[in-house]
Amino acid sequence: MRVLVVSAEVAPFAKVGGLADVAASLPRALNERGQQASVAMPGYPLILNDAQWAVERDRFNFSVSVGSSAPESVAVHVLAHEGVYFWLIDSPRFRTAISSDTIYSLDRDAYLLFSEAVLALAKELDVHVVHANDWHTGFVPVLMRERYPEDFDMVGAVFSIHNLAYQGEFGSDTLTAAGLPMELFNLHQLETFGAVNFLKAGCVYSDEVNTVSPTYAREIMWPQYGCRLEGLMWHLYNSGKLRGILNGIDTDFWNPATDTALPSNYSLDDLSGKQSCKEILLQELGLDGDSSRPLFGMVSRLSWQKGFDLVLGATPAILELGGSLVVQGLGDPGFVEEFKLLESANPGRVKFVHRFDAEIANRIYAGSDFFLMPSAFEPCGLGQMIAMRYVTIPIVRATGGLADTVREGENGFVLKDSVPAQLIAACERAVTTYRDPEAWSAIRQRAGTTPVAWDGSASAYIEMYRDAIACRPRLQVAV
Repeated sequence: MRVLVVSAEVAPFAKVGGLADVAASLPRALNERGQQASVAMPGYPLILNDAQWAVERDRFNFSVSVGSSAPESVAVHVLAHEGVYFWLIDSPRFRTAISSDTIYSLDRDAYLLFSEAVLALAKELDVHVVHANDWHTGFVPVLMRERYPEDFDMVGAVFSIHNLAYQGEFGSDTLTAAGLPMELFNLHQLETFGAVNFLKAGCVYSDEVNTVSPTYAREIMWPQYGCRLEGLMWHLYNSGKLRGILNGIDTDFWNPATDTALPSNYSLDDLSGKQSCKEILLQELGLDGDSSRPLFGMVSRLSWQKGFDLVLGATPAILELGGSLVVQGLGDPGFVEEFKLLESANPGRVKFVHRFDAEIANRIYAGSDFFLMPSAFEPCGLGQMIAMRYVTIPIVRATGGLADTVREGENGFVLKDSVPAQLIAACERAVTTYRDPEAWSAIRQRAGTTPVAWDGSASAYIEMYRDAIACRPRLQVAV
């Protein structure tokens, strides 16, 4: 099958979160299994101006209109990376995104233009499936069915929800801007609580919808996690259109045996290099050099979602248990200030790395004994998978993909509720295991052999693509 994966971010070219990793590694896994997957993304200046990517310019040139606006010239460039073609849609509308931190500063009409250009590219490539991801691409399936039904009647549309909390809501004038009739502004199609909701639009108009773990697919059908769309999620599920497919990670990239960011490489069969990574990390961060202390690491965007309130509440207990803590991340200013104060109050025992540095992040994954991820919600989560790949034991809350990948006492430690007391109890169980050489060796072996690659999940995506194609032709949308 020829599949065009569409995403606003793709690693390593422009990355904000886990979506970028999936948009890069899933197509590679699909191609390794005999499919023909390529990726469409905006042509951000940070990619086009970076000589290392050897971008081939002007493979295609299209004249694209958004609604009734004047046609705009769009160039499509291409680069090849790890066996995948990445199509870069270049327009002046994308040139405000000068760094990964600003790629989501684009306005609504930039995403509409992007959607139109994606479909022009899809026609040129003669694809069988268009696979849109998250709200930024939500109007791709809409335009396929409403503006270009004849062109795409036999093409499957798939939509992936990576985080339901971000939906892309805009005014009703979005329909006019997109060149669509106002009759579509109804609760069965494009209206949601008085707004046009890009994520809902992608769900309604796609043949198949998935989210990124089986547990999260169940969670979003209930108000606690449904973000006001739980009714739609129930409808999709009852219609056979909603499924959960667990993300995987690129185990060639995330590999402690070959990771060049590490001072010492290691494998599950020989963990001596991991101990060296820990000792050097303690020295690098200015932490207490006693490597017998359990080291708790955390690499994440600083937000309430990631459970940083729990970590702040549990840190005194972690230190009383003899542990040390390193946190790396950017985000919420309140959490930034709290961790700076915590570091100053506990020199040598707490380190806050207030920047994103991919190599330091890898060294934290490798050098830590435990990886904290007590998220309030987590659609899938890649951090716990990376940690286990690096033989670092995750401590997580039982939600979303964390519940699907980490099992209490087997390959990690799990808290059920978002309260500091439960995180403290989980850390106590973790340290008890750490102090028992036999138990510690066993849990590390189980964590290091937990399946985290794309093997099963890539096959599940292929099955979903086939189901989407089997839905065609179908001229009506789901209501």
